Amino acid sequence: MADTLTEPQRKPSQPWIVLRAITVVGVLLSLFQLYAAGVQPLGLFYQRPIHLGFILVLCFLIHPAFGMDRPRGVLGWTIDGILILCGVLVGVWVPWNIDIIANSIFPRQIDVIVGIITTLVVLEAARRAVGLVMTIIGAVFLLYAFAGSRGELPWLADWMPGILNHRGYSLDRLASQMTLGAEGIFGLPLGVAATFIFVFVLFGAFLEVTGAGKFFIDLAYAATGRQRGGPAKAAVIASAGMGSISGSAIANVVTTGAFTIPLMKRLGYRPAQAGGIEAAASTGGQIMPPLMGAGAFLMSEFTRVPYVDIVLVSIFPAFLYFGAVYLLVHIAALKQGMTGMSREELPRVREVLAEGWHFLLPIVALIWLLVAGYSPMRVGFYAIVSVVVAAVARALWTFATNAPSLTGFRDLCLRGLKLTVEAMELGARNAVPVTLACAVAGIIVGVVGLTGLGLKFSAMMLAFSGGNLVLALILVMIASLILGMGLPVTAAYIVLIILVGPALTEEFGIPLLIAHLIVFWYSQDSNVTPPVALAGFAGAAIAGSKPMETSFQAWKYAKGLYLIPLFMVFNEPIIIGGPVPLVLWNGFIAIVAIAGAAVALEGFLWAPMPLWQRLLLVPGIIAVFWPDLMVEAAGVALIGVLLALNRVSARSNPGQGTPQPVPDP
Repeated sequence: MADTLTEPQRKPSQPWIVLRAITVVGVLLSLFQLYAAGVQPLGLFYQRPIHLGFILVLCFLIHPAFGMDRPRGVLGWTIDGILILCGVLVGVWVPWNIDIIANSIFPRQIDVIVGIITTLVVLEAARRAVGLVMTIIGAVFLLYAFAGSRGELPWLADWMPGILNHRGYSLDRLASQMTLGAEGIFGLPLGVAATFIFVFVLFGAFLEVTGAGKFFIDLAYAATGRQRGGPAKAAVIASAGMGSISGSAIANVVTTGAFTIPLMKRLGYRPAQAGGIEAAASTGGQIMPPLMGAGAFLMSEFTRVPYVDIVLVSIFPAFLYFGAVYLLVHIAALKQGMTGMSREELPRVREVLAEGWHFLLPIVALIWLLVAGYSPMRVGFYAIVSVVVAAVARALWTFATNAPSLTGFRDLCLRGLKLTVEAMELGARNAVPVTLACAVAGIIVGVVGLTGLGLKFSAMMLAFSGGNLVLALILVMIASLILGMGLPVTAAYIVLIILVGPALTEEFGIPLLIAHLIVFWYSQDSNVTPPVALAGFAGAAIAGSKPMETSFQAWKYAKGLYLIPLFMVFNEPIIIGGPVPLVLWNGFIAIVAIAGAAVALEGFLWAPMPLWQRLLLVPGIIAVFWPDLMVEAAGVALIGVLLALNRVSARSNPGQGTPQPVPDP
């Protein structure tokens, strides 16, 4: 799982001693986290600083001062050596001095200095691991805190609109806010990263190294490969399963896409189409229960809604999203006259399950523990234990049934130890960018709380939208897209919910959980929306297609990211519940609306659809979103009539529903 934010870290070409140091630090971090998760929980001012210290050291080891392509040299090692020591200082200072800090009325000067060092080191680490944009945003918020008549930079206030003005804060006050309390760097975002997120990142790493990825891909192929456009449908299903492991759209693309994209091209999908389908399907992995990436854990903490409840209410929206992608893929296969793969080319479901059924046990255990009411951190710990137990049991069974020997047992133990170390290192590496994004998000949260910026931003949003909810949602969508061009999904979600959340809930009356789900879903759109569509670009690299063309295809197939959050707003019962008939009705019309949108986009279902029918589908879809029962019923009826006409047309002209295969240009 886990929202790694970027493609899983690849080991750069570095000296062996550096690689060994990375392994040692990564394993120590994983052991520390497992101890805190399953043996002895730690207080927040022990857990968070120590976790951040490990991450900072790991970051400066993985990411050299002058980039991956240049050797560090004396200057590079001098810079990175100082920063590594600063990372150690960050990890030990607060836990070592917690009693003095807690009993001091005013911060000591040495605490202020360490606070400044911590803030600067976090920004530099974020620049290396997450990207320059994240660092710039954090720095801008810090400068904003200094702007004001009593701040360090009072002249900056002259450059800001009046609504953004505030009193301004001194360096000592801001440094204290950032590192000596629970509202800055060591605040809620880092707290979630240091507890729930890491343990599930580690869970995903253990699944990955034990071969669960191949199992999910083979199972998807076995289930759908013989259908029209089988590899594309397998991509949808495999990406839903892989999303529970990687939690990263880009990692999902490069993992499943390496298998699915070439096969899609072979069956007749255009390269850009194949890459776009994989990108859209992989993006859905972020919203797929039971593991929905880092954002779901943050959402649980922000809203005080139990994680298991967020998982339960997210099942149907995730089903709608993948159903929409699946239907679009099916329609594209029909339009291009594709067939499925032959039985001989595909694995058999029985054989796949016989080989990898033990990979399902950790998922089942995880769901059972969540429903049983265990904390997410403890659930993650036991899920990791279940992965290890299942893998060991499977390995011992295979060993016992294949001429066991003492040498073979020794080799088996060494391989198990190697895979365990590899999983711990991989989990630690994958946690670096998400932890640093959350640390910088803590800077933003701290400044927003200090200056009251959240309320001011809400007032601006209300003014720009004129009190119109649809315009406000469009503004949120645009803001998420702009933020997503430079920020990972988790960071974009945190920044956006801090700024627009109060407006959505207090000014427009949207329930708190739905407001967070809207922002969470919209934060995914930068993966598939041009001009910066990272998952689309990853799909283009594998497909050998043009990045922008592939991104537009991904944007088309991922339309559910835009429609489903709107449905949450205007048809609340599918999220917050209600009378059973009302919930069932809203679920039914949501399916109808998504199906209508897919057909309107492609202009085809059983047969080609005339333009006038496609245009008539649009008011029907809008009516389904309208919060009035009679209007909804009219919209459903209109969509139903148009789809029935398409079915009649296909029966009247059988030839037009089975076009010839389109050659791959």
